[in-house]
Amino acid sequence: MAMKEEFDKLVEKLKTERDEINLKIHLASMEAREEFAEAEKKWGQIKGKAAEIADDAVETSEEYIAKAKIVGEELKETYRRIAKRLSE
Repeated sequence: MAMKEEFDKLVEKLKTERDEINLKIHLASMEAREEFAEAEKKWGQIKGKAAEIADDAVETSEEYIAKAKIVGEELKETYRRIAKRLSE
């Protein structure tokens, strides 16, 4: 189940990026804070989907995992934008 492994790696990377940004966010501009607040909503979605995918008792389709991965990729890009703004 390569798709599941890819998704698990993506979730772990997102968690690391999220934690790093969260440490810097208190110094950020209001715009970055607002963008991070929106990203937190997507993070909640990803965590929920990751829990469902990880639950072996729940049947998850490749399509479901692929859709979750798309949301994760969007979140990854958002974290990159925020991190760039924080480093300027």
